[in-house]
Amino acid sequence: MKCSKENTVSWSNEVNNVYVADNGRIRVEVDLAHGGYACTRPGFFELSEVYSAFRWQGREYHTGLYDRHVLQAEPQAIEDAFGQGIHWTIRHESSTVPTMEQHFYVYEDHAFFLTKAVITSAVETQVRRISVLKTNKLTAAQPSSPQDELHVLRVPYDNDKWVRYTARPLPYETESYEVTVLFQPESRNGLLIGSITHDVWKTGIRIKGERPDQVDELELYGGAAGEMTRDVLPHGYVIGTRIESPLVLVGFYEDYRDGLEEYGWANTCVTAPLPWAGGVPFGWNSWAAAMSNLDYDLYTSTSDFLKHEVQPLGFENDQTLYINFDAFWDRFTKEEMEDALRRVRNNGHLAGTYWTPFAYWGSVTQFQDTVEGTNGQYTYADILLRDDAGEVVADIAGGLAIDPTHPGTLARIDWFTQKMIDEGFSYVKLDFMAHGALEGKHYRREITTGIAAYNYGLSYLAKKLSPESAGRDIFINLSIAPMFPYAYAHSRRISCDVFGTIQDTEYLLNSVTHGWWMNQSLYRFNDPDHAAIYRSCNQEPTSWHEGRSRFTASVIAGTVLLLGDDYRNPEAAERAKAWLGNQEMNGLARLGRTFRPVEGNFGDRASDVFVLDRIENSSVIYLAVFNFSGKEAAHKSISLERVGLESNQSYRVWDIWEGTEQEAAKVLQVSLEPAESKIYKITQSNA
Repeated sequence: MKCSKENTVSWSNEVNNVYVADNGRIRVEVDLAHGGYACTRPGFFELSEVYSAFRWQGREYHTGLYDRHVLQAEPQAIEDAFGQGIHWTIRHESSTVPTMEQHFYVYEDHAFFLTKAVITSAVETQVRRISVLKTNKLTAAQPSSPQDELHVLRVPYDNDKWVRYTARPLPYETESYEVTVLFQPESRNGLLIGSITHDVWKTGIRIKGERPDQVDELELYGGAAGEMTRDVLPHGYVIGTRIESPLVLVGFYEDYRDGLEEYGWANTCVTAPLPWAGGVPFGWNSWAAAMSNLDYDLYTSTSDFLKHEVQPLGFENDQTLYINFDAFWDRFTKEEMEDALRRVRNNGHLAGTYWTPFAYWGSVTQFQDTVEGTNGQYTYADILLRDDAGEVVADIAGGLAIDPTHPGTLARIDWFTQKMIDEGFSYVKLDFMAHGALEGKHYRREITTGIAAYNYGLSYLAKKLSPESAGRDIFINLSIAPMFPYAYAHSRRISCDVFGTIQDTEYLLNSVTHGWWMNQSLYRFNDPDHAAIYRSCNQEPTSWHEGRSRFTASVIAGTVLLLGDDYRNPEAAERAKAWLGNQEMNGLARLGRTFRPVEGNFGDRASDVFVLDRIENSSVIYLAVFNFSGKEAAHKSISLERVGLESNQSYRVWDIWEGTEQEAAKVLQVSLEPAESKIYKITQSNA
């Protein structure tokens, strides 16, 4: 981003030992007399009496308790991926406690600043909890109306166990992971706080407010571990003479949605995402169609059906489809697998496979089985993650964690990835990834935290699947996985398992409502899970509207567009042929763009209106509207101004599914049958 000559960062020493950095958008005031700081954007939010802290020798020490607070040097000019700005350091010193540094970075063109805390000591220190910022004093702008009450967004650590994002008004107490926003839904003013480094710490953000529109406690800290991170052990210690916290972004936004998108971009300034030069993967995945009953006939007949009945209608991308195995592919015989893959390739399709690299599903009687690729050197008992007493760490969903740092694990990765490469797979779904980030005692003793171990193992795996190693592009997809780190995969499923009912669609769209911004920032694509548009094998058939809403939700998610039906069923085949030739929908899916929520204050439910705008060289916007009730019809009046259109302009509204057109000004009236959705293409009437 280019720097503006009109928006430089000023630095001044004000009265009472207060230093101020101001870029015209944000103001950071450091109080050397008391060891705290304040930050504000006038008319938005103000944080005051903000401290950093760490837990050491049984007690917590925050910067306000130190004897001396020193500006280490005059601010230094910086220019990096964020732009031009200044960096300064405050040292907090005491004779009895390790020194703590606070680093601040303010840039010319941004309404955010970056900060981190660093513990330094002449002797090696160990810390498992470090607070980058904590305060009991947060002031929000006066709400413009009773509907503009302050909301808090809770972001889940991962996407397991059908966890949901929540956005609730105060009074409320919660813990978010890696990032949160506090926002006023009518004005959309927002304060965003989030970590942008994810190499060592799991980051938690505690928010507590006992009265409406007032936050009584706010803390962002490294060292989160508990039920929501799937941990049964405490966060590991970070050890050294210099211990750094996560780097944290604090931003003030006129529209909190812009803030979340900028947060995604800011992460990529620190760690680049995994590049993918290809288009959106279109195709099919086996799980919903068969689950554990996957067989040769289903897999091969699906490729045949899509090749001859659906692909000619226009459902494809890059002139191909992916035909992907999910779990239980290992029940195929060697001959069945070879012939199935031959059939798929003869159809011009690419084959995908499935693996759980950090989860073990065997029983205790199988612990002595030899680990693949180790020539008998290691058994599974050797590579399972254990605690300090040597006990195997408790399972998640029946799977035991494998230590990502163990040499037996790395040899196992070598063996399985080479098998995938040799068999010609071009897509791999990696599932139950959160197992690899659990806290425990790792083989490599210098790796002391779950996230550090996960980075180690996943980076090794990604290198084995890289074009340089494989000799071709292999699309890497994460299924059940932490949101961070992100730089080892092209896509991540945005939610847990999603099937075909309208309740499943609403659950998926809860994740899109608050996680759309990960698309084309952290990950090349969001993954809405494979879309069963007629019937998942564990459910009854869905209604016509349910099935089409499930497909529409997948298209607006970003997207990896994989289907999930058994097309040997005539009704499933009928829907596929009726819907998958809609060229407007296929074109939208090929964009790989996730729609934004229009509103975000729905508690733990999804927004029912989403918009896609800012399409390059186009004045067109797209609008998706959902009725999440499977029993009741709904009528919705949608403000075009809230969508982002001009209130004094008339618009042409084209219903993409029905092929009908209407005019709208100021308000779009939408009538929906139970479980129905609409997706509109909107242009100016005179365009």
